[in-house]
Amino acid sequence: MSFLVANLPPVKCFVRREFLYDFEKGHGELEPCWWITIKSQRSQAFRIESYLNQYGALYDKLPLHAYCWKPIEGKPYPLDFLQLWNSMSYDITVIRKAMIANMRCKIKMKDGSWLEGEYLFTVDSAHPDFNTIDCGHSEDVEDHKSFNFIKCDNGQFAAQPNNRVVILEPASNPKEMKIPDFNVATTRWNVEGLWIARKQMANERIKTNNKKILKCQNNNTI
Repeated sequence: MSFLVANLPPVKCFVRREFLYDFEKGHGELEPCWWITIKSQRSQAFRIESYLNQYGALYDKLPLHAYCWKPIEGKPYPLDFLQLWNSMSYDITVIRKAMIANMRCKIKMKDGSWLEGEYLFTVDSAHPDFNTIDCGHSEDVEDHKSFNFIKCDNGQFAAQPNNRVVILEPASNPKEMKIPDFNVATTRWNVEGLWIARKQMANERIKTNNKKILKCQNNNTI
């Protein structure tokens, strides 16, 4: 698990140049780049560092809507549509879910519309240090979020939680797919200590059975 900054799979894309000049110029222009790292500061949007190969330069701390992989089709989605939730922790991990790598998918946007794209990788978080007070929600079952990064068909990128992503896999999906109506998981599961409780319960059952046997023997003796 990485603290604050984690490496990203190399994604070839573009920076919207107005972000490189603090919106003073460059509007409507694109600069080629490669994603390098992601920065996670709790309660803020993710920031991505990219390599601008035309300059040999690294440019850091740009949000997700600063990037596109082709000229954006139609009106660009704002950042709060592409990433619904702020980062939950300074401690993150980046994983590419092999089973769904490069699969087509569709995501449900904030306004209820659907946008299709391709799965890239996932950023997840936790609070690993018990010596530091946990002031976030990355360890809360009902509030924890994973961020699935999607290369969207409109040219933008999105980072969406599991409950807003539908994987499109023709070999396994039925012709008429069901609509998920699941509840949020809220149970914190724990197995340690259960064997002690079960052993105590078993001992109580043995004691009870022994008492019953002894009572029957006494009755038969009488």
